[in-house]
Amino acid sequence: MTRSGRILTSGLAVAAILLAAMVAGCSSTGVSLRSAPKSPLVEELKLTARGGPRPSDRTMQLLRVHNLSAEVEGDSQKLLEKLQAIADRETTAENVYALAELSFLGAKKAEATDKKVALDLYGAAVLHAYHYLFDERLTATRNPYDPQFRGACDLYNGALEGALRIVCEKKELKPGTNRRIDTAAGSWDITCVIRGSQWQAEDFGRVEFVSDYEIKGLKNRYQSHGLGVPLIVVRKSPEKEKGTAAEKHHPPDLSFAVTAILRPLPNAADAATKGDSPVFAGAKTGTVPAQRQGVLELYDPLATREIDLAGQKVSLESDLTTPLAYFLSKPQLESLAWVGLLRPEMLMSLRPDRPTPIMGLYMAQPYEPGKIPVVLVHGLWSSPMTWMEMFNDLRSTPEIRDRYQFWFYLYPTGQPFWLSAAQLRKDLAEAREVLDPQHREAALDQMVLIGHSMGGLLSHLQTVESGDDFWKLVSGESFDGVQAAPEVKQKLREAFFFDPNPSVRRVVTIGTPHRGSSFSNQTTQWLLGKLIHLPQMLVNSQQKLFRDNPKAFAGRSLLKVDTSVDSLSPECPVFPVLLASRHLPAVQYHNIVGVMPQTGWLSSLLAGGDGVVSQESAHLDGAASELIVPADHSTVHSHPAAVLEVRRILLEHLVELRGQPVLRISDAPAGTPAPSGTPPGLQTDVRPVIWADALPGERSWIRR
Repeated sequence: MTRSGRILTSGLAVAAILLAAMVAGCSSTGVSLRSAPKSPLVEELKLTARGGPRPSDRTMQLLRVHNLSAEVEGDSQKLLEKLQAIADRETTAENVYALAELSFLGAKKAEATDKKVALDLYGAAVLHAYHYLFDERLTATRNPYDPQFRGACDLYNGALEGALRIVCEKKELKPGTNRRIDTAAGSWDITCVIRGSQWQAEDFGRVEFVSDYEIKGLKNRYQSHGLGVPLIVVRKSPEKEKGTAAEKHHPPDLSFAVTAILRPLPNAADAATKGDSPVFAGAKTGTVPAQRQGVLELYDPLATREIDLAGQKVSLESDLTTPLAYFLSKPQLESLAWVGLLRPEMLMSLRPDRPTPIMGLYMAQPYEPGKIPVVLVHGLWSSPMTWMEMFNDLRSTPEIRDRYQFWFYLYPTGQPFWLSAAQLRKDLAEAREVLDPQHREAALDQMVLIGHSMGGLLSHLQTVESGDDFWKLVSGESFDGVQAAPEVKQKLREAFFFDPNPSVRRVVTIGTPHRGSSFSNQTTQWLLGKLIHLPQMLVNSQQKLFRDNPKAFAGRSLLKVDTSVDSLSPECPVFPVLLASRHLPAVQYHNIVGVMPQTGWLSSLLAGGDGVVSQESAHLDGAASELIVPADHSTVHSHPAAVLEVRRILLEHLVELRGQPVLRISDAPAGTPAPSGTPPGLQTDVRPVIWADALPGERSWIRR
């Protein structure tokens, strides 16, 4: 086959890989609306059945014992008053549970005709369920092994959700607001407050319910079971004059997770009769006032996993994934990869009508002092959306979300990668000055960069010293002699003269073409050269620079590399210079390489790599660890083995910061236990080789 024939075949093969990756990448990630909210009470109480809703069998039995079963079809409030009187005389778990359940069913019936009555009854159901779960008087009759105990938790959660839905209809679920609800045992004043969250009251915009949505696109859903209502809060962007200095790092309409808890507060009369345990229902004597207080608490489940209720440790009901998927449902996010490659100016905002750039660092949570930044840098023809699978999995580990904060970098992938690396270098420096101008935050000096594909090259370039090695690839003449406008010369200086970022301690490269990629050949360079439109201002500046300096940039100057595809050619001279560059001894590199499993004709044709980057090019000499993952280029960073390896690296980073010994995986014989003091999350990952080898048909190992 001729050379041109081989190039064409290679170009077509790469095009096939790109098409497959594109189809996989375009599968919608987000949420879809359920036909009805998901609830564990649906079956037990026949909420959607014909003739429903109906009390449970145990509640019907209790009503029959007290000759009240015939009143189920009548006035709900009258039935509750009679049952309340029985509970006042004989306070048992069975009686209190029936009060909670019947209050909930009464609220369901009242929703269609009287929202105020429904809200009161939902509130009563929450308080009765709370009474069942925590009142000391029920200790003798309450059985935590009884399914009714979990049923009381479900009633608490379901009734609180029902009440919040009514409140949200009027857009009244706001921190700092007050509501009054009336129950058969008296009235309650409820105040809404934020607890243990970096989010502020002014961040709370529209509220959605997790139970309304089904996840699409994300493989894993992370949730915990306990008390509370998982919510999705769509962040309200502050007015410009009130925004913080870090405001630009939050994407518009960001959604975040919240769990709502209703906590009754004890009053003086309760304390007098029951010590420190509040009376939540009944006991209506002349010395007990009918007016009581409660707090609706809004928790960030990323920061708080359990709370103290009535002297007991209680897990929060939470969902970390659905709010993320809800945010990812925004259709404009899907177009970022195309825009960044083919229309870089739309991200760079080099137009008078778009003064604020879209590109830059983005945070999924408010900046938190004391937490180590993990900066995720996407690759060619991609966007931060590509990280959502890994991000969702990583933050499910409590120690990681307690000690790290995740930042995402968005950049125009159509331009040569060293220009994007210069902008990342500048953006990281600016973020440090905004977030920590006095440089007192030690956590910011332990930064971890994780880059996929071309993003790995951007990340690597943050940690090396340029000297004049990179400039020599641009020109054989002195930089000082270049004739150019000050702003153009400054851009050149930033791109080709730089020091390592002293705050970066680890770099993880995934599927990165450390020696270029055969994806960049004559066919793809010609095709994408026609499609990629660099900003006209940039093109004009470059042409003027060449005209004003005809001798300085003669020959194969690096400045004549126009697009990112050209910059990734294996013949590009930047790769050997980057690999030979000096870096700080404190920086550790970790590498993950994709190798396509031999499962079909296409994988056989492109054997020896991930389909875009060869195994030889993806290898990184001197890396502290290198993991080979059976995956193609578009999925290597979301493969379970890669996610577990990144988790291991992040946990190892924490162990080393504590000054504890680290078990090197390559030195660990089979069955070696974790070192004393190793965090529990790390103990399962001491030998990921065992985990990887145990997967049918997969090979992976650590190379040191």
